[in-house]
Amino acid sequence: MSTPSSYFEDMYRGSADPWHLAERWYERRKYDLTVASLPRLRYRRALEPACSVGELTLRLAERCDEVLACDRVGSAVATAAARTDHLPQVTVRQLTLPQEWPEGSFDLIVLSEVLYYFDRDTLDDVLRRTTTALEPGGTLVTVHWNHPVPEHLCTGDELADILTSVPGLALLADHREDDFVLHVFGRENPDGSPPPSPAADEGLV
Repeated sequence: MSTPSSYFEDMYRGSADPWHLAERWYERRKYDLTVASLPRLRYRRALEPACSVGELTLRLAERCDEVLACDRVGSAVATAAARTDHLPQVTVRQLTLPQEWPEGSFDLIVLSEVLYYFDRDTLDDVLRRTTTALEPGGTLVTVHWNHPVPEHLCTGDELADILTSVPGLALLADHREDDFVLHVFGRENPDGSPPPSPAADEGLV
């Protein structure tokens, strides 16, 4: 079974930022690497599920015309909304995915520290919805902790095998450290070709 909602509610009941995302150097560095991995300079519309307190949201807002950030826990949504209130391009909503999947398409989807909470059937549903919502040529970034945790159903390395086999996604970057695994995928074009690399996009190769 997927990790129950009560786990997240209990975590936030004890702290506004239970994972200390806004404080730890590990988290700040990981978020900076996540944004640095984006192959495009600008994005039209981004989706960030499980945004928590909005630490990554703040960074994505610098690269995106619109960011839809969401979380299932109301207190986390309130914190993220308050931290991004000065950014008109950011919308924060309380949504439980995949049941409450947002409408429309996106050219950037970031799944950070979220996929290992889903059982396999729900994970497959999330990835199908992600691929459908991601525009051709769009970018999917996934980042996940790579150590065993009782509430995590798998590690970052174990997720890698699943993610790299999703139809319609081309692997553009595979960054692995002892602590986390970061993947960048491009949504294949209608002809099956991957999106161009940053150097190719600027005519350097």
